[in-house]
Amino acid sequence: MSATHTATAATESAQAPASAPAALVTGMVEHVLDLAATWTRWDGVPVHADGRVYAPHKAVRRVADHLVDHLAEMEARLAGRPTEPDHWHASATTTPADLAPFTPDDLDEARSRLTRLARIWADRLDALTPWQLDDSPGEGWSFRELARHLGESVYYADAVGDLS
Repeated sequence: MSATHTATAATESAQAPASAPAALVTGMVEHVLDLAATWTRWDGVPVHADGRVYAPHKAVRRVADHLVDHLAEMEARLAGRPTEPDHWHASATTTPADLAPFTPDDLDEARSRLTRLARIWADRLDALTPWQLDDSPGEGWSFRELARHLGESVYYADAVGDLS
């Protein structure tokens, strides 16, 4: 992954209007899926970045896990419950499934999964008032900051890159 590509993604996330946290999440997913559209050409050789191993399935898994993890956090906080700690192995673990060929069917599955998760996020964030976005209940980042953090999930897809 190039430092320029990562810097560009971070700049784009930072430039999104502060009043549009949903756009940070949906834009991240669009970026991931744009790159994923090239991954059916993956040659099976994992990419090494920042001391970790990345492959198409792992990138999709990490983005989806990140969306699910923080969605569970946000919903718990809104419900006034303690958050449930995640037990993901995150990007430190690469499973055999992560290294499987990435087929057109896998791309279709990724599109369905990530698009739906992004829509759930966008609907939830759009339903919150500006006050709720910035003065979010419970401990942790505000929900606006959480959306910015999720925007950084482009990292996983950028690690695999554009394989066209």
